[in-house]
Amino acid sequence: MKQLGGVCITGGRLVLPGEVRHGSVRLAQGRIAAVGDVAAEPGDQIIDARGALIAPALIDLGVFAVDRGAFHFGGIARAALMPDQSPPLDHPSSVNFTAKRGKPDLWVHPLAAATKGLAGTDLAEFALMQEAGARGIATGRHWIADSGVMLRVLQYAAMLDLPVIAHAEDGFLAGRAVATAGEIATRLGLASAPAQAEVLAIARDLVLAEMTGARLHFRQVTTRAGLALVRQAKARGIGVTAGVTPAHFMLSDLAVHGFRSFARLSPPLRSEDDRQAVREAIADGTIDVIASGHDPQAMEEKRLPFAEAAPGMAGAQTLLPLVLSLVRDGLISLERAFDLMAAAPARILRVDAGVLEAGREADVALIAPDCPWIVESSSLNGMAGNTPFDRKPVQGRCIRLFKGGVEPAS
Repeated sequence: MKQLGGVCITGGRLVLPGEVRHGSVRLAQGRIAAVGDVAAEPGDQIIDARGALIAPALIDLGVFAVDRGAFHFGGIARAALMPDQSPPLDHPSSVNFTAKRGKPDLWVHPLAAATKGLAGTDLAEFALMQEAGARGIATGRHWIADSGVMLRVLQYAAMLDLPVIAHAEDGFLAGRAVATAGEIATRLGLASAPAQAEVLAIARDLVLAEMTGARLHFRQVTTRAGLALVRQAKARGIGVTAGVTPAHFMLSDLAVHGFRSFARLSPPLRSEDDRQAVREAIADGTIDVIASGHDPQAMEEKRLPFAEAAPGMAGAQTLLPLVLSLVRDGLISLERAFDLMAAAPARILRVDAGVLEAGREADVALIAPDCPWIVESSSLNGMAGNTPFDRKPVQGRCIRLFKGGVEPAS
């Protein structure tokens, strides 16, 4: 629902494309009415930001669960949901139901399954699912092994101008691996696969994307060689974008020492050289999106022997402070951070949000960038707290969130 009167947020620092400056923003009828030197109008609710950042609310591209508590805590007003649900999002009715979940406090943008049952063989009906609310097509947690099927996925998606969100990992090479091949996996005796499993998958899909002219987004690119392929493809004009989660720029495979099952992720954590390559790719623009990869798991699924634990982590709660750590490190600017978390996902999904601009939907977050707190897995808001960042001191949190100009119900 939309606010009855206007809301004028004053006394803050506006995070705008290319700059951060003092100013105000006015929200009215669910939209951003004005940005900059803005005066409140009669009847407006006036909110003093007290020097906080006034920023676009985050758009989380590629989550695995609708987790309202975690999203609101993390300053996320929109989330693109992966098709790996029960049942999978491979039918217009399930897509339509998902698109309505959470409204008006949270907008869920379904990513429709590329193939029926996510089995990697028969194409799902993209056009009908697009009409039902799908904002993209996704291969799910797995790579589509059949190149002919993937070619048809990209052709069909290109006809509809839908992005294809791909998992970059050759399943035949990865097999049942739970770690990246290297010294750490060898010392721990863990089943491992070479990092080249990602590289092979990216190379094939880039060739197919160039053939079809489709918009291709790799949900996670985590290796130096994989990032080099994406960088080269962009230089050739291929419509490819790349994402990553904080785990792969904050942690290397050293984090699995002691068989820490909270660090059991998909794709698995990489070498320190690959971690540094991800940071370089964020800095030079090769990485377009940083998403949470939010995949909350029940404690009984994580507190198992490492190889038996479910992969995944709760990430929505920690996305904002971990990306802001890149700003404090001098790797990226503040405005670039919000492009990675809001504007770029909006561009890929073609949603009218992600930027503080008059006429856009009034999805706005007030953020205290220096607010210190400690990540506590046992007390994180949301469905679960299985985070590899347990007990980590961080800075930055969302203090107020507006979806369509209205603060979500607590």
